[in-house]
Amino acid sequence: MNIFNFKTPLQNFLSAKSVTETLPSLGLLLLRIAISSMMLTHGWYKFSNFAEMSQSFDPIGIGGVLSASLVIFAEMFCSILLILGLFTRLSVFPLIIAMGVAIFVAHSGQSFAAKELPLLYLTFYVVILIIGPGRYSIDRMLWK
Repeated sequence: MNIFNFKTPLQNFLSAKSVTETLPSLGLLLLRIAISSMMLTHGWYKFSNFAEMSQSFDPIGIGGVLSASLVIFAEMFCSILLILGLFTRLSVFPLIIAMGVAIFVAHSGQSFAAKELPLLYLTFYVVILIIGPGRYSIDRMLWK
């Protein structure tokens, strides 16, 4: 019996509040940072090779420059917003669309292996859309 109601650090970590609020939000933060950091590398590669890419990149028939610009916007700008947790649900939509186009248009007729990475990204983005940014986000600070 603990008459001083003192909890060890492990007891605090495993307390109901920690398990139900803190840990899921830390998981969402980690997910947002990891997935967005990886997507940023895709966007950076496209941005740094924009001239070459825009000549041959037109998966939905709106022109190479516009297609490349929209994908770079999604992969770079929206990924930065996701890392920050700012306008999270709004910023995940362009990424979901980009991954949908990658799966169903750019990689149509290809093996599952070619579609696997965009499917994983799409899955993570849908999870973020459903669950939201979590406690550790600018959204949470702005719209408590």
